[in-house]
Amino acid sequence: MHRRQSTGFSVDLSMIEGRAPFASDPARTRGREFGLDDKASRGPRSAFQRDRDRIIHSIAFRRLRHKTQVFIAPDGDHYRVRLTHSLEVAQIGRVIARALGLDEDLTEALCLAHDIGHPPFGHAGEDALEEAMAGAGGFDHNANTLRVLMRLESPYCGHEGLNLSWETLEGLAKHNGPILKPTWALEELDAGFPLDLRTFASLEAQVAAISDDIAYDNHDIDDGLRAGFLCLDQLLELPSVADQWRGIERRFPGAQQDRMLRELVRGQIGHMVNDVIATAQANIRDAGVASVEDVRSAGRPLAGFSAAMAEEERALKQFMYQRLYLHEEQCQTADRARNVIASLFRAYANDPALLPESWRSSLPAEEPARTRHIADFISGMTDRYAIDSYAKLFGQAPEGLRNV
Repeated sequence: MHRRQSTGFSVDLSMIEGRAPFASDPARTRGREFGLDDKASRGPRSAFQRDRDRIIHSIAFRRLRHKTQVFIAPDGDHYRVRLTHSLEVAQIGRVIARALGLDEDLTEALCLAHDIGHPPFGHAGEDALEEAMAGAGGFDHNANTLRVLMRLESPYCGHEGLNLSWETLEGLAKHNGPILKPTWALEELDAGFPLDLRTFASLEAQVAAISDDIAYDNHDIDDGLRAGFLCLDQLLELPSVADQWRGIERRFPGAQQDRMLRELVRGQIGHMVNDVIATAQANIRDAGVASVEDVRSAGRPLAGFSAAMAEEERALKQFMYQRLYLHEEQCQTADRARNVIASLFRAYANDPALLPESWRSSLPAEEPARTRHIADFISGMTDRYAIDSYAKLFGQAPEGLRNV
């Protein structure tokens, strides 16, 4: 008999075994944009396993290790970056996918790739590129993820991009739900390889999206505490966190506070994961979902938080924005980061000879393709490369970017 600590709701463990009928099936994939040479396959792999492997082996994925998660170019070794965040999202996603009988490999591929389109310096870099590209259609990191995977990351001789399966690209495009007004980048890609942007994505994609929320909601607490931007007394202002903390004090009297804080973060993640599993199971039953097509036509997301947990999570996000993301020191650092990206963009736009030869030789002559090409180059930079490029162009490194 399976036994679990009571969490106030029931998780149906019978769904863990086997593939559910509403799971995405790699044997029934809608295919890829370009043909696939099966003779070149290395080992027996499903379509989604192959996608995951292509993502892991990509240059764009490796660059995530030097891209901002919360803190820009941190000096400390223990702070999260986009790469470690993506790995943590994938771990959470696989647990939820397994419990729901979904395809774990597709879920993992989506989790690993979801942030590949982020520019250097996180949302500060995105804001700067959005402003620089105002006359060329703007910039959106989610759409840029598709642009990177379908066009810019091109290790193959026969085609552009990684040539991922339809289900992986669809899930990444709809990371935040159906797309009613696609950006220029997504519109161009969808025209060549339609992704049914107006429908809901697979349950694997929905799980990847909620796993992203769970990971950064809680791991940003860990990093904020480590950096000194947050303190325990502030966190305990949140009733849900205070309740978790009291339980930890009862279970581990006299334990070191550092270990108790890590227990808190771990407990928060487990609390949210179990809520998502139970809520998704109930939603699937209530909607009468029996196929992946039913999932896409359900008219609402099926994998998410319960109403009570959603309220707790909103309160946590509001707290994190007030105490960490919009902290005065964080805002000052973000302003400096935006200036670095804006300065790089102006320099390359005014004098394309400053671009590396490989990018300079392929620079389009006409707008808006010319501006978009420069944005492609900058968005692919790591924090470190952007800082080094700024120093090379302007004779000195930008100041005040590191605050931890």
